[in-house]
Order: sequence, then C-alpha cells, then structure tokens
Amino acid sequence: MSDTPIHIIGAGLAGSEAAWQIAEAGIPVIIHEMKPAKFSPAHKNPDCAELVCSNSFRSDDFEHNAVGLLHEELRRSGSLIMDCADASKVPAGGALAVDRDGFAALVTSKLKKHPLISFQYEEVTELPPADWGETIIATGPLTSESLAAAILKEVDSQSLSFYDAIAPVVYKESINFDKAWYQSRYDKGDKFDYINCPLTKEEYYRFIDELLKAEKAEFHDWEEVRYFDGCLPIEVMAERGIETLVFGPMKPVGLTNPHNTEKPYAVVQLRQDNKEDTLRNMVGFQTKMKYGEQKRIFQMIPGLENAEFARFGGIHKNTFIKSPILLDSTLRLKSNSHIRFAGQITGCEGYIESAAVGLLCGYFSACQKQKRTPQLPPRTTALGSMLSHLIDDTDIDNYQPMNINFGIFPTIQGERTANGKFRKLKGADRKQAYCQRALADLQDWLEKR
Repeated sequence: MSDTPIHIIGAGLAGSEAAWQIAEAGIPVIIHEMKPAKFSPAHKNPDCAELVCSNSFRSDDFEHNAVGLLHEELRRSGSLIMDCADASKVPAGGALAVDRDGFAALVTSKLKKHPLISFQYEEVTELPPADWGETIIATGPLTSESLAAAILKEVDSQSLSFYDAIAPVVYKESINFDKAWYQSRYDKGDKFDYINCPLTKEEYYRFIDELLKAEKAEFHDWEEVRYFDGCLPIEVMAERGIETLVFGPMKPVGLTNPHNTEKPYAVVQLRQDNKEDTLRNMVGFQTKMKYGEQKRIFQMIPGLENAEFARFGGIHKNTFIKSPILLDSTLRLKSNSHIRFAGQITGCEGYIESAAVGLLCGYFSACQKQKRTPQLPPRTTALGSMLSHLIDDTDIDNYQPMNINFGIFPTIQGERTANGKFRKLKGADRKQAYCQRALADLQDWLEKR
C-alpha cells in the first residue's frame, strides 16, 4: 500500500470509476469535487456520477453489440459503475437503464464508505500543482471555464472548447454500391478517398423539403449556442436557400456517375473515417436533427437507403482535448507527466465510454504508483479499441468524440470452415465474432495485468 494519495478532479462517471480502481489497488485517493458548493448549469444532484441527460446506458447485448460488449468487459474488470448500474436498473427491454438518482446515490455511498477514498469539496480552477503528484483530470464535457482556460493555456491551440457540429458516420458495408461509387472530385488523390451518392433534381428537392420540416433537438436553457460558419448544421444551411447545399457540401462538380449517364443534380460524399476503412463520414452533414429523423431523412439518399449508423450527427457544448497528440499511451499529458486525463474530456462519447476510460486511467495510475509496467488492453477488445481511438494520431485533423462501435475494432473478414474453405462473415455473425474474440482476449489481459 502507498501512503501518498492520487488526486482526482471531478466525481463524474470517469472520476468515480478511476477512484474506485485506484483504491481497490490499495492506494489512497482524494477526489476534488466542486458540488455541492458549486453546480454547473447542467447539474442538479449533489451526488457523484450524476446522469445529466438520458438514464440509459444503451444496449446490454454483449453477444452482438459493441456497447453491450463494453458493459461486459467492464463487469469482468471490476467496474464500480457497472456494479451500481446493474443494482439500480429499471425495465428497458434490451437496454440497460437505471434509476437516475438511485444510481448516483449508490455510487456516492460506495465511494464514501471506501477507507482509502476521501473528498475535498472545492472548485479546482488551475492545473494541479506538481506537489500533488499523480493527478487525474476527469471533469467531463462541461469543465468549468476557469479550469478549461488553464488547460487551454497548457496545451495551447490543441484544446477545443465549443459547440461541436458532428456529422453522422455510416458503416461502409451498409452502403449500396449499385447506386454509389468511389471517386474523388476531379480524380484528385486516391479514387477510394470518397464514396459518392447521387441525387436527381426531384430527389434533391424532396430531401430538402424533409430536411426543413424535420424535428430538431432542443438546446438546454443553459446552453448558449454558437455556430461557426465553417461548420454550420446542414439544416441551417438549407434554411438560407433551397439551392444552398448544391453550392456547398452537395455540389456535384468533378464527378462522373458510372451507373448513369445523366449528370447528378447533387451528390453526398462520404469520407473515410477510420484506418480500417469500415466507417464513412457524411461530409458536411453536421446536424441538430433528432436521431430518428436523421435515420429517416438520410436514408432517402440513393445508396444510403439501408445505411447503418455508427454515430448520428449532433451539436452540443463540448470541451475536449486532442488526445492523440497530447496524451501518451497511458493517458498521461506529454507536456506534464504527473497529469492524466479521463472521461469525455479525452474525446470519448457517452456514459459507459467515460467510465471505461476512467477505469483504464485508474489502472494506469495505480501501476505507476506501484512501479509496475501497465499492460495495455488488447486492441481487439472494446476497452482496447476505445483507448486506440484516443491515442492513434494517424488522422488527427479529423479527430472527433466517438462512441464505442465495431467500426473502430480491428476488422474480421471471415473464418475458415471445417473443410478449410473461407467463409465471409456478415451481419449478426460478424458482430458475434467481434464479441467472442474480444472476451477471449480480455480474459488473457485480466490474468496478466
């Protein structure tokens, strides 16, 4: 046991999980939490791990779903958050939903009863001083302005703090190539850089009509919306004029449709979104439409009629750093190695993803305190794939917050049958293969770490 504590700033999902992992390793923890002395505009409950938006942790199917797989990996890794979620769950079909207040109260109770965890209720307004030693910043997407400013000063222009306008991401295998085709505008670069979906004039006008009528997500009273002209929601652009999009992200120039001699009136382009090229980003399609509306309207686009979405678009206030260039493989700040970051401030997205990064950060911090070499989770696991998203700097210009999804896992193309033939895996079989591989590799990691 070490007598020197590890400090954690923020008692949200990530901070609470990190504290638990460290304390369970026999190391004392001091959690710095500004509630109840001060609340952000979004927070109302004085307890830890407050769920600000939905009370759902999404799908709990660990045999065919990436989110459910992450749930199961966390359970097997001794997660506080999953233990409390399971203990406070409410009926939600195949999803894991919780009693919001009961869940937060249970997390708080367990943390306060742990003999190695203590609280200091205060707002931390500056970066933690060196004499604190090992420290984790887990203040989430609503980091207070003063601390956000201190972080920005430390990392210069690499920290982003604004209303993110995020475009949807589609699984490439769900795109219909009987209508879509590969081509870059004017054949510049690699022809496989972009996938193109064409619309006739009639299809374009129907699309714009539905876009303008679509139900939009409402902003909270405390949110002061600030759009950037270079990143406007697609429906805001459409409101400026019915032809605006054909001179913007849907311009059809420099492209030739191999399926039809008629020149398309408008084109939607999808750009590669991950190294494995399993995901494609809808270029310029950032939106504030509700998720159901996004699916309905974007599936009107020829080639996307059966599209499956790894991530829907959205606009929300978010404070996150460009982790791939700022953090090392164990989530330490390269310029200030006694500081680690955990949770949504790193660029993960979602409740359970935040808890997962908190678990990893707590494990890494405990290893350093105990002078042990941490073992990174296998890349094939949900934990490893989430970590890889945060530290892989191969496409830093397009770095955006991401939920866990199979598109960021190493690909599985198929398997050998009993007679030695290769069988390509699709749909549920492929998803099941991802999960089976992940849980087998996780077990090996848990035994070695």
